[in-house]
Amino acid sequence: QVQLVESGGGLVQPGGSLRLSCAASGFAFSINTMSWYRQAPGKERELVATIVRIGGNTNYADSVKGRFTISRDNSKNTVYLQMNSLKREDTAVYYCTMDVLGTPTYWGQGTQVTVSS
Repeated sequence: QVQLVESGGGLVQPGGSLRLSCAASGFAFSINTMSWYRQAPGKERELVATIVRIGGNTNYADSVKGRFTISRDNSKNTVYLQMNSLKREDTAVYYCTMDVLGTPTYWGQGTQVTVSS
């Protein structure tokens, strides 16, 4: 059974940093592409970042390039999202996904990130 459990969300001031973690189980983590999505109130869900299964190549939404970094530790079956220089518009529920053939197939329960002074 695939399980994805996010953690690390919280309240942070503008300009601050947070690191999200997603612990995975129930599948061969190292050979799967992983992504982070987010959804703000009243807005559509947005792809934030992806890290592919081989080579570790990454892709980012334009809105987070240069501020967010996705990484993975295959020995811990965990994917991370380091978020720096946070802005109010980064406020959202962040979800970790395991992707199959380019489609987010399994989702975590989400973790709330609130950027506010």
